[in-house]
Amino acid sequence: MENTIEQTLMQETSYDMEDQSDKITVIDFKMITFSLSGKDYAIDIMKVKEIAKAGHFTYVPNTSSFVLGVHNLRGDIIPIIDLRIFFNIPVEERKDDDLENLIVVSVGEQSFGVVVDHIDKVVGIQQSSIQPPHPLFGDINIKYISGVVENANRLFILLDIDRIFGLRQAPTVESAKEQEHFSPAQKTIADHKPTQKQETPVLEHKASDLDYNFLVEDLKVRKSFNLSLINEAWIKSRYMKWLDERDAENIQFNSDEDAELFLKPFASKFSHDFWEESYAEQLYKALPENTAKQITVWNPGCGKGHESFSLACVLKKRYPEARIRIYAQDTDLLAVSSAQMLRVPQNQAESWYAPFLTKTVSGEHVFNADITEMLFFEYHDITHNNALPNVDIIFCRDVLSYLDKEKQEIVLEDFEDKLKGNGVLIIGDNEVLTNYVDWHSKEVASITMYTK
Repeated sequence: MENTIEQTLMQETSYDMEDQSDKITVIDFKMITFSLSGKDYAIDIMKVKEIAKAGHFTYVPNTSSFVLGVHNLRGDIIPIIDLRIFFNIPVEERKDDDLENLIVVSVGEQSFGVVVDHIDKVVGIQQSSIQPPHPLFGDINIKYISGVVENANRLFILLDIDRIFGLRQAPTVESAKEQEHFSPAQKTIADHKPTQKQETPVLEHKASDLDYNFLVEDLKVRKSFNLSLINEAWIKSRYMKWLDERDAENIQFNSDEDAELFLKPFASKFSHDFWEESYAEQLYKALPENTAKQITVWNPGCGKGHESFSLACVLKKRYPEARIRIYAQDTDLLAVSSAQMLRVPQNQAESWYAPFLTKTVSGEHVFNADITEMLFFEYHDITHNNALPNVDIIFCRDVLSYLDKEKQEIVLEDFEDKLKGNGVLIIGDNEVLTNYVDWHSKEVASITMYTK
């Protein structure tokens, strides 16, 4: 049975207004309160569509453990996320006929069902009473907490739904500092001694070093894009073109849109989209011979799954006799949770993807079992320890440049450790590793690959 918030929760509470009228004069923030493992939590009511009780979720293979499946909510198919598993909170064994307490939330343009232990009520407070988060207030990562609230002698941990589900937002200077503080590197970096630097464009006299440095720092703050040996050649080349496109007063970014415009040419071909046949054929020709019975692939930064499914189709064609396993990872929880349900539009269904597709009963085109069984989507930050087996292929486009330089080194070290001796690494079209002695480049059919 599914009820609106007003029907269910408003019957149980009047937002505690009568009992606290002497304490709260203006209620300008309302939150849904609930419990996880006996602790009190809350979500901004503006993020909540409704509450519900539901069960018998449709299982989706090869998804992370916290994705219980999908649910048909009055014709809207939504992923179901168990917050307890996501936060590593113990969960009692489920029975087949159990109904779960769901809070249906809106994140961007998508809806998700969030499973919790118990849904309490709506509480109205003054927004000014929300205090900054502190690690002592909960067992979960502080970056997922937007604040703490005391109400009726209870302390509620207010969750940041946008951050939990990875909604993309331009970071402020303060949030960038937070991320550095709460996501420390897991290990000490071994020095990568660069070889002679790749030639990079020399900045012309009309552009001061100060302008360039300001722009680079702004890219880091606004878009988490970090200058390093991996992308220095591209940034300087792009900067020279930027000077030609802008007048002197508009060299620096006046908005996030300016930063996006600057970085637009950086994206690799068909990044986060279905591939054209020409690119698929180039990659097919570039991939090395491999007669192994099992081929393991690591695909960090998989996004919504377009790249992962496209890669799977090329690999299936290139190595038809092998058992292929692709570990597709991303820190965007919203994207990676729904990636396995990716639908293929009609125009793409009639393209080179056709042999790898099937139709649902509703007539939608989806990837067939041979492809979906190759893919394992999971929420993971590649800067943290990764328990992957040794891999034959690492396909990691446009990811390294969005890590700070220290973490770029950590990830490259992990790549070197995980990649088999005959394995290949493919990074972004505008990223290079030619400044690192540990990597050797080879270009085949316009695809640059790296080997150890």
